[in-house]
Amino acid sequence: MTTAKTKIRDSFSDCMFTIVNYIVVTIVFLLVLYPCVYVLSASISNPADVSSGKMWLWPTSINFEAYKMVFQNDMIWIGYRNTILYTIEGTVGSVFVTLFAAYALSRKDLVGRNVLTFLFTFTMFFNGGMIPTYLIVKDLNMLDTPFAIILPGMLSVWNLIITRTYIQTNIPPDILEAAKIDGCSDFKYFWSMVMPLSGSIIAVITLFYAVGLWNQYFNALLYITSKQLYPLSIVLREILIQNVNNEALDAAQQAKLEEMRQLLKYALIVVASVPVLIIYPFIQKNFVKGVMIGSIKG
Repeated sequence: MTTAKTKIRDSFSDCMFTIVNYIVVTIVFLLVLYPCVYVLSASISNPADVSSGKMWLWPTSINFEAYKMVFQNDMIWIGYRNTILYTIEGTVGSVFVTLFAAYALSRKDLVGRNVLTFLFTFTMFFNGGMIPTYLIVKDLNMLDTPFAIILPGMLSVWNLIITRTYIQTNIPPDILEAAKIDGCSDFKYFWSMVMPLSGSIIAVITLFYAVGLWNQYFNALLYITSKQLYPLSIVLREILIQNVNNEALDAAQQAKLEEMRQLLKYALIVVASVPVLIIYPFIQKNFVKGVMIGSIKG
């Protein structure tokens, strides 16, 4: 009898826990979804309705004037081209550098392994700062070149740590021993065994690096001066600056310009975000699996 009551109580507790979880997740989902829907709706709504607050969720008086203004600007396409190139080149380089370093640090027979790990970790909390970094980039003649965007942030210590942990916990040392018996070199072992078995973590760090490079702003603002090398984020900034208030206009024209500037801002957010949102669902499965395995164990 007691056992039956206990099972009923446990079943009721599990049911309540599930219900509470669903409620909390639904609330969080709506809190995250609302800004996305609002930005998309605001980008295609009447600017007067957006400014006055009449548009609060669904678009009103749908028009695509802001998108016409955005895509009629030739610099948008230049910015897209540059950002795509920076993202592809930087992500490929960063992923390989991270994998090489993570594999080396995962080997227990690496001399000075703990010291190297400490030095890498130390840079997560202490660094030279903006001015010394700028001087280094300048001395290396990387100013106003794509290298100034790609090289300074090529290795993320956080990505290095989770990749090293993943390799340590998911690739047994016995595989390395068996490979050595068969005459496999370290380099061949890395390419033939480590890389194929690290698909999940590769997807994770690829997403991290790609999103970071796609949204690259501060380094580009510091190091890039040629408009032909501007990434998309800087191009969007330039478009917004061009549409700031003009003192030569009267009050009514100023208000109209401000409304259009707000509408343009929402359209630019959509233009910059859509490519990442399209790619993410294709690697979501590997992303979740890689993060969980690489962070919980070890």
